[in-house]
Amino acid sequence: MVIVAGQIFVNPAQRERYLADCVSVVEQARRAEGCLDFSITADLLEPGRINVFERWETQEAVQTFRRSGPSEEQDAMILAPSVSEYDVADVRSLT
Repeated sequence: MVIVAGQIFVNPAQRERYLADCVSVVEQARRAEGCLDFSITADLLEPGRINVFERWETQEAVQTFRRSGPSEEQDAMILAPSVSEYDVADVRSLT
């Protein structure tokens, strides 16, 4: 399993627009083969921060989806990205 997690920072005045533009990306990702979860959300404390969380079955599934990437307009709004991929070897349920 692969987890992609982190945050991106945008101008606080543009955050709602950025998130609205991400709705179709989230819909597309959640339909993609190998996607277990995909979320792009506004941070509750920092007005320019957007949290990213993705869970994929395989690295290949991530790479296939990444080929579509953010639009040039979305990419231009990102001031500072800090997102990483994690290879997960084992999972323990907390419920």
